[in-house]
Amino acid sequence: MNKTIRRASVFCLLMVLALLVRATWVQAYEARALADDEHNRRNTIAQYAQPLGDIIVAGSPVTGSKETDGDDLRYKRTYTQGDLYAAVTGYSSQAYGATQLEGIYSDVLDGTDDRLKNPADMLTGERTDPGDVLTTIDPDVQKAAYEALGDDRGAAVAMDPESGRILGMVSSPSYDPSDISGTTDGDAWQKLLDDTSKPLVNRALRQPLPPGSTFKLVVASAALENGLYGSVDEPTDSPDPYTLPGTSTVLSNENPSAPCENATLRTALQYSCNNVFAKVAADLGQDKLKAMADAFGFDTEELDVPVRASQSVYPTGMDKAQTALTGIGQFEVTATPMQMAMVSAALANGGELASPHMVSKVTDSDGSTLQEFPDGDTERVVKASTAKQLRSAMVTVVDEGTGSNAKIDGAEVGGKTGTAQNGVDNSNTPYAWFTSYAKDDSTGKQVAVAVVVEDSGAARSEVSGNGLAAPIAQKMMKAALKG
Repeated sequence: MNKTIRRASVFCLLMVLALLVRATWVQAYEARALADDEHNRRNTIAQYAQPLGDIIVAGSPVTGSKETDGDDLRYKRTYTQGDLYAAVTGYSSQAYGATQLEGIYSDVLDGTDDRLKNPADMLTGERTDPGDVLTTIDPDVQKAAYEALGDDRGAAVAMDPESGRILGMVSSPSYDPSDISGTTDGDAWQKLLDDTSKPLVNRALRQPLPPGSTFKLVVASAALENGLYGSVDEPTDSPDPYTLPGTSTVLSNENPSAPCENATLRTALQYSCNNVFAKVAADLGQDKLKAMADAFGFDTEELDVPVRASQSVYPTGMDKAQTALTGIGQFEVTATPMQMAMVSAALANGGELASPHMVSKVTDSDGSTLQEFPDGDTERVVKASTAKQLRSAMVTVVDEGTGSNAKIDGAEVGGKTGTAQNGVDNSNTPYAWFTSYAKDDSTGKQVAVAVVVEDSGAARSEVSGNGLAAPIAQKMMKAALKG
């Protein structure tokens, strides 16, 4: 064999060896990554080759599947009352993927989760019957929230303070996930993307906004827990008007005739006195306020219910005037409705915050439990005595103060209103907030709620937590106590 042929043979041998090494690498190491790649159409074909499992509310599915015509994606997702439950289910789309519970539990719902497989299935790779996701949602509470929000842009959350179960979660405007579940729904999808009111955003979990005066519950908690004041009925050292420290800016109260000078915490909550809570915040300092806010759940990066909520924020690096503004839920304080429901829930539950969750269990096709989420997994936020005092003050807010629209006959109701500035120099329509709890002593049932109305179309002068948000919370609480 001459030298040229020998070199060519060696080169060809090396090329063959390289191909063998590459093939071995792909088969041994990259097969799973390729199989799981979102652009691998075989996965989508397999996912929709059979009906999906269901998301269950109060024993009934709010999802389904129907056979399609013609293409290789045999079934597509359907939704029962899709607009009503969109903030819970999310969507499962053949073209645009899946979100929220549909996305988190996609492997269970399409039958590919390893927990669904028996040993034979593991060997053959056969797809098994899909499982189901059982939620904690109370359909009466969900419907009450959805109907009460109506055309308003906003969100509402209700939870059981003792168990942490999320009873209702609504974001408005909503959308019907059925409209985007197929492969030919591009116009509907683009319409949702172009809508400036952002219907695809779950405002209950993913839209942190300034909480306004509802944050005063956190500030009052910090004042009692740190011994700044001994009780909600002790007069505070709070001049009215109050000038922000180190500035010439005078902080006004919405009701100039309210008895806010040196008011007690109870009176200050009742009349929502800005001077009191700004002064309390400045006196406590940002470190103590942040510690209290964080205990309630602020600044938690991974709040999964199991859908991940956006982080609610108590800021740092502030001067004393900025710290004072955080005392009224302004400056750079932000919160989701989920977070503000957690504040009321912790106070209603004797100072212990139950871990919020909207899935009770995940099951296989036979109903056997694959995963369960226990109720009542709690952490102490404030002392029981602090919680008791603040509940009493919240009741005063509803019975004698700014939260009168939340009253329910025969039930103990406590709450806090809020109207938060929106835009530079409050140039946009303010946000209307209400956070509350209700308890029926005869049945022991209780519920905590938070509502935000971003825009109702009402005149600016008519925007208030009591006027817009409290009636929504009241309807949700009534539904929860009745159920």
